[in-house]
Amino acid sequence: MTDSRSDVADSANIEIVRRFCEAWSDLDLDLIMAFFTEDAVFHNIPVDPAQGKEAIRATIAGYTDGVQKVEERILHILGDGQVVMTERIVVFSYPGATIELPVMGIFELRDGLVSSWRDYFDMNQFTSQLPTPPPG
Repeated sequence: MTDSRSDVADSANIEIVRRFCEAWSDLDLDLIMAFFTEDAVFHNIPVDPAQGKEAIRATIAGYTDGVQKVEERILHILGDGQVVMTERIVVFSYPGATIELPVMGIFELRDGLVSSWRDYFDMNQFTSQLPTPPPG
């Protein structure tokens, strides 16, 4: 037996993560940052985690330097309470190069905001697609 309140919470949190992923298309850092709690943690594994909004902002700014567009293709998404998991292809478009990176993400939400975000990916898949010299 499912609890309809849980289903509604799951759907609401899934929708928040969908909107977060869609927000990347404009590369509007203020819009992206509006999805985080002040004390959020972003751990882009295998890179060191960023703690707090300012550190997350700086990390995202570094990742998007020289990027013209980011597309988040959600392949699968599911939610259980405050946790939403995604399987995505993140597409980074640089002048003259496109990188497609398979990513598995786990989002923890609190009061409708992302309090923890962990993305798992293969760094070699990313670096092997970088043009020489790297864009930026």
